[in-house]
Amino acid sequence: MQITHIDIYRFSIKMEPFAIATGTMYHAQNTFIRVHTDTGLYGVGECSAFPMIVGETQDTCLVLAKEFSKIWKGKNPLDISHRLQELDDFIAGNTTIKSAFDLALHDIASKHANMPLFEFLGGKKRPITTDITVGIGSSEEMAEKALNFVNNGARVLKIKLGKQAEDDIERIACIREKIGLSIPLRIDANQGWSFNDAATVLKGIEHQHIQFCEQPMRAYNDYMVPQLKQVSSIPIMADESCYNHYDAERLIREQACDLINIKFAKSGGIQEALQIHATAAEHHIACMIGGMLESRVALTAKIHFAYACPNVKFFDLDTCMIGHLEDPVINGVHFEGYDIDLPDLPGIGADVDETFLQKCEKWRV
Repeated sequence: MQITHIDIYRFSIKMEPFAIATGTMYHAQNTFIRVHTDTGLYGVGECSAFPMIVGETQDTCLVLAKEFSKIWKGKNPLDISHRLQELDDFIAGNTTIKSAFDLALHDIASKHANMPLFEFLGGKKRPITTDITVGIGSSEEMAEKALNFVNNGARVLKIKLGKQAEDDIERIACIREKIGLSIPLRIDANQGWSFNDAATVLKGIEHQHIQFCEQPMRAYNDYMVPQLKQVSSIPIMADESCYNHYDAERLIREQACDLINIKFAKSGGIQEALQIHATAAEHHIACMIGGMLESRVALTAKIHFAYACPNVKFFDLDTCMIGHLEDPVINGVHFEGYDIDLPDLPGIGADVDETFLQKCEKWRV
């Protein structure tokens, strides 16, 4: 089997503004690709650029997608490790766009094997319920949004924080006043706090039934996490501090996390995500699967990954539920409220409607 050509699409999805500690996104800056082969099979991949976190934009992704396509033409897509190594040899970092190419190869391989991707990865289906994220706003706005989610059936909420410490404490207090204590809250500071602010907030909300805190400080402050853990009993989840299994090994060795958030946009896709999962599992560190602002294409791939990785205990899979104003995806993951399931289709089992793609800027390499 050989790769004949690759189609690349500027896959912009309209959405409501979504605010986190490091900035606001007004649309999902995604890239969609199809890797075609001489057998007629093609694989789909998608990534979502989140520049204030990963340092890539939609435009950087599109430029590199064209370069990556030139490297792969005429080569065997089933040799996944070598194909991905070629991308790493060409350019360091840029894990977001690399993840789209990783997904496409895994889609081809599992289609070639005529099995769903999770079976190809050695997994099996299990119940998955996602949280739903409340973006940063005023205390009253966030509390009202949280209440609406709970009234619509949400069973776990993720709350974006990372601003002024006292304001963040008030945000959680207002939310708890609105929804009570029965719904678990996860908080995510997206590196927004200093050590002192993190200590102030975590001590101030410790009684509020907080399941864990994601990335309280900048990654370069990882060495301070053990000290922070002495201040509060709230578990600390590494997100922006963990891009690969080497990061996971370092964080675990230095006792700088209790949990790890795996995202394809950081790991470069499934291959490295599996290594992060294996490293964490070896040390009994539970993981979460999360994302940026992907559509149901990449989201579906994440469900397959979760089915194959039993140490993924937490699910932050609301990427297309937090403001996407259009859904151009065919098949793929479907929701019953906040419960998630997949159809039994070969490969990832999701694609994009041709009518939508016709409106997208496109390149063929």
